[in-house]
Amino acid sequence: MSLAAKQRSRPTPVMNVTPLVDVVLVLLIIFMVVIPMMETTPSVSLPDIFNPDQDPKGKTDPYTLSITASGELYFEKAQIADADIEQTLRKASQDDQSRRLVLRADRATPYAAVRKLFATCQRIGFPGISMRVNSLKQDGPA
Repeated sequence: MSLAAKQRSRPTPVMNVTPLVDVVLVLLIIFMVVIPMMETTPSVSLPDIFNPDQDPKGKTDPYTLSITASGELYFEKAQIADADIEQTLRKASQDDQSRRLVLRADRATPYAAVRKLFATCQRIGFPGISMRVNSLKQDGPA
C-alpha cells in the first residue's frame, strides 16, 4: 500500500457545535429569567411621552421617589409611610443640596396624588425635580 493511499483512508475531523449551542441557549434562558427578578424596585407602569429631556442626569445621580398605583411611597428602594415623606425628603435634601429628584408615578395613580407629592418636593427645595416617563417613537413628523 502506498503512502498516498494511507492518507486518504484516514477520517477527517468534524467539529460538532451542537453541545455548545445547547449550553449557550440554556444560559441565555437562565439570564432572561433571573435578571428581571433581581430588580428590587417597586413595579411602576410609567406614562409615555414623545419628547424626553436630552440630558436627564445632572452632575450626580438623582434621588428616586416612586409612588405605586396603590399609593405606596418608595424613596430610593425603601418603602416609607405617608407621614414620614416630608421628613425623609428634607433630610435627603439637606444631606446633599446639589442632588436632584426624579419622581416615578404609576400611570394609574390619580393626578392629584402626584401633584401633591410634586408640590411637597418643590416646597422642600430640591434643585431640580423631574418626572420619569417612557419615551415613544413618533410615526411621522410633528
